[in-house]
Amino acid sequence: MYQLYYSPGAASLVLHWLLIDMGLPHALRKVDMAAKEHKSPEYLKLNPSGVVPTLIIDGTPMVETAALVMTLADRHPELGYAPAVGSEARAWYHQWIVHLANALQPPFRDWFYADQLYGGGHEAMVQAESRTRIEACFDRLDQHLAARGPFVCGSEPTAADFYATMLMRWSRNMPRPATTWPHLAELARRMKARPSFQVLYEREGLTEWP
Repeated sequence: MYQLYYSPGAASLVLHWLLIDMGLPHALRKVDMAAKEHKSPEYLKLNPSGVVPTLIIDGTPMVETAALVMTLADRHPELGYAPAVGSEARAWYHQWIVHLANALQPPFRDWFYADQLYGGGHEAMVQAESRTRIEACFDRLDQHLAARGPFVCGSEPTAADFYATMLMRWSRNMPRPATTWPHLAELARRMKARPSFQVLYEREGLTEWP
């Protein structure tokens, strides 16, 4: 059984969603970020970075969202959440998960925590820069979906689509949400129609972007 340390709506969301959608036995351990539980000595023993998610796999704590997304899919190849090794789709899958992790997720951190960067007082500058980077990534992904979609790797969803959808959700209150791009909006519509998405929302107590 997997154990997921999570916080509602945080980067752990994609792992929680995949565990539900894949039908994998798991236990949840909620981390109270407001109470700084992610910085407690006990949690830092599991995840020295002091962030969520942490996923316990066979008794070993593992971290890094993108790595965990790929690991879950690869540990259960019979479920079809990753393209076959050696296929062209597999190359696209790796490319986009790495792109989401390296190019899209970091500027969201800057957007949400702009007041903590450069000693504070530079929120407008930080958010303007992060918005430019986020929208450039959405442009690129939307163009890719237009050419090769409707899903990231073609005609069938993979773990990459769950990851992309989580990041699109994070843009919901930004000046230009992801769903203003037509092919991203279609991807979001398809992914949110999965029954597991409603289960996820109920469990995490989420209401925005239903």
